[in-house]
Amino acid sequence: MSHPLLTDANAKMKKALDFTLHEFSSIHTGKATPMMVEGVMVEAYGSQMRLKECAAITTPDSRMIQIQPWDASLTKAIEKAIQVANLGFNPVVDGKIIRVPLPDMSRERRHEFVKTASRIAEEGRVHIRNVRRDVMEAVKKAKLPEDEGKRLEKDVQAATDKAIKDIGDHFTAKEKELLAV
Repeated sequence: MSHPLLTDANAKMKKALDFTLHEFSSIHTGKATPMMVEGVMVEAYGSQMRLKECAAITTPDSRMIQIQPWDASLTKAIEKAIQVANLGFNPVVDGKIIRVPLPDMSRERRHEFVKTASRIAEEGRVHIRNVRRDVMEAVKKAKLPEDEGKRLEKDVQAATDKAIKDIGDHFTAKEKELLAV
């Protein structure tokens, strides 16, 4: 039976880890993924909508993103939204389909993305350490028996170490993927 404080800490650390991994997945690695454009805001039907809410986004190959609007009248609005989003992509309208070819990344651009990934990883680590600090303070305030408090602190530290190691492992993999030509 685990303590409610430990369960809460694990849930918060998992949430921080998941958020960090989601942020990693949005970093452009030279391979096309729908996540690269799905958050682009499109002016549609008099309001702002995410691209994924008004079109099907696919990747026919690793260098191309293909967008098929559910309403053909949104084609121009989607093209404009991708250009305005300043993602470094140049969309090409081909009838009812918008193709977004991915440009080759320069060495400098790859290193910029590694720095961004490093910053995201560090933010994730800081968040996990903040969760640990908050739980450790809660353990001290809970006035538990000394042996139970020490065991709980040890378990929280072990969960923290595991979460930080996971972020480090994912960062290393992302860095390797970014620097691969």
